[in-house]
Amino acid sequence: MTQTTATVPVPADLASSAAAQSVPGQSVPGAGAIEAFTFGDDVSVLDGRDAWGYFEGVYQNGDWYEPPVPMRGLAKAFRMSPHHQSAIVFKVNQLRRHFVPSRWLDAETHAALALDLLQMGNLYAEELPNMAGRPLALKRSPALHTRVGVQPGRFFFVKPGLFGLGNPSGAFEFTNRVHHLFEPDVEQEVYGLPQWLSALQSGLLAENATLFRRRYYLNGAHAGFVFYLSEPTIGDEAAAAIRDRLTKAKGVGNFKNLFIHAPNGKKDGVQILPIAEVAAKDEFIGIKNITRDDMLAAHRVPPQLIGVIPTNNAGFGDIRTAQDVFFWNEIAPIMEQMQRLNERMGVQAVTYRPYEPMMRATA
Repeated sequence: MTQTTATVPVPADLASSAAAQSVPGQSVPGAGAIEAFTFGDDVSVLDGRDAWGYFEGVYQNGDWYEPPVPMRGLAKAFRMSPHHQSAIVFKVNQLRRHFVPSRWLDAETHAALALDLLQMGNLYAEELPNMAGRPLALKRSPALHTRVGVQPGRFFFVKPGLFGLGNPSGAFEFTNRVHHLFEPDVEQEVYGLPQWLSALQSGLLAENATLFRRRYYLNGAHAGFVFYLSEPTIGDEAAAAIRDRLTKAKGVGNFKNLFIHAPNGKKDGVQILPIAEVAAKDEFIGIKNITRDDMLAAHRVPPQLIGVIPTNNAGFGDIRTAQDVFFWNEIAPIMEQMQRLNERMGVQAVTYRPYEPMMRATA
């Protein structure tokens, strides 16, 4: 954001009135100029420019390419929102339910590979050969630390260094064959990007709103107020009694009412001015609902499948029908993508059980 300062001239009648009441050698409140500042507009994805734009989507760091999006940031974003994490885990569980372990791929490795593909947009499976050179087993290489080499067929395991880039010291090249599956990107063809990336800002906004609400409660501002007393008919003794009663308003009976009797008092002689913004509660609920809808739209997960409570009387409809539609539209394509490992290895390492449609609700 950029900060701009503007000088606002004072009207002539106010300036002349202030000058008439001025005393030599003293400053006059309100006389002179008023300074106001504004912040620049947010930068959209179309106008935003970063360092990767100069490297045609990817940056060559020695023997490997750096991803267009920092992998460490994608890994940390896994827990930014309960709806995001729940949607990812739900898809992984669907794959777990139908996966059939094989001699080349066990259930734990399959679940880890699926998690990398859905969260990071990239999957790296190292093929371990036997003594005859044929495939023996598949081993997962975390997408957080794996990089694609500049020369085709080369892959490296690196640790993030300065600015999140791969650190050449301590990196090693895979000697075994590595199979790389990824979600296609429109700007480059080296790395993949997760499909939920468009909802990243919504997920971070939901996290910021939750953190702000936690700080809001921890600092006690939610229960604070200013007791403004300007009533002349209330003397010092009565004011001290009111202050003593407010001080003792804690523990058992702290929600009791306070009665003040001020005959011939003014309308605004006693005021309760809350410190906290009352509308913040409604804003918090609105932000959480909007960001939740954005995350579910990015993941294309029906809300009833991940425990979202409906706010209307009609509900979300039959959950079994939603499960059937979701499986054929979302889980089945992921299964087909995972089974590409079979074509590259030449063996049936990834196999899934046939899906059994849920029984529809009957009268």
